[in-house]
Amino acid sequence: MTNFELQQLVEHISKTAFHQPFRHHASFNSRLKTTGGRYLLATHQLEFNPKMANLPMFEQIIKHELVHYHLHLAHKGYRHKDIDFKALLSQVGGARYAPDIGQRQTNQHLWHYQCENGHDIFRHRRFQVGRYRCGQCGARLMLLGEVLNK
Repeated sequence: MTNFELQQLVEHISKTAFHQPFRHHASFNSRLKTTGGRYLLATHQLEFNPKMANLPMFEQIIKHELVHYHLHLAHKGYRHKDIDFKALLSQVGGARYAPDIGQRQTNQHLWHYQCENGHDIFRHRRFQVGRYRCGQCGARLMLLGEVLNK
């Protein structure tokens, strides 16, 4: 699906489900990983995760973002916790949450450090050993290497 086809689909869903026109820009944003889409308050644009476009519930994701859009323009409660949002979302049949498609970042690194006295230290982030000391004994640290983290 191209951005032009997405724009047409969003305009069509807005007309049929909300009986209001969609007058702004809708596009795909490949940087979105864990969300189905987002509504930009400042520009009133909609951005969608291109990996969600092939899912059968993509229309519900579009409706979810359009609920944000139409409620914000109507100066009503457009946030997830607002009653107006929940009511309109259930009325049009939008998705409450985007499905998990396995794009969450998992930290694959686990760095193994050891002090001069033999205390082992494991960290997810690598750091400069000259700037830190062992928390148990105050001795200097050395990097032993990376441990596979599954």
